[in-house]
Amino acid sequence: MPRSVNAVASRARRKKILSAARGFFGARSKVYTVAVNALEKSYVYAYRDRRNKKRAFRRLWIARINAATRMHGMSYSKFIHALTQKEIGLNRKVLADLAMNHPDAFKAVVDSVK
Repeated sequence: MPRSVNAVASRARRKKILSAARGFFGARSKVYTVAVNALEKSYVYAYRDRRNKKRAFRRLWIARINAATRMHGMSYSKFIHALTQKEIGLNRKVLADLAMNHPDAFKAVVDSVK
């Protein structure tokens, strides 16, 4: 009895890997075994950096809020503490946006907690 190998499914599986590796440099986008390794590594980086992105944005927002509050004679930590005391429910993303794009509105927030 002849051996059945199902070349259609095998080719489709390899094609899926190679199409996912499009744009990779050199053999990483051409050679199947190298592409598999490169894709596995890229998925690890993607998983890790989805979490790191959140940290990086939070750091950016804190830096922007700190710079804006210091222009109004307050430190970041005192400002955040005053916000929680007054029960103002603005998160850091919104506060950073106000500080960058709407300085008059941010000044009103700072004045309300002073």
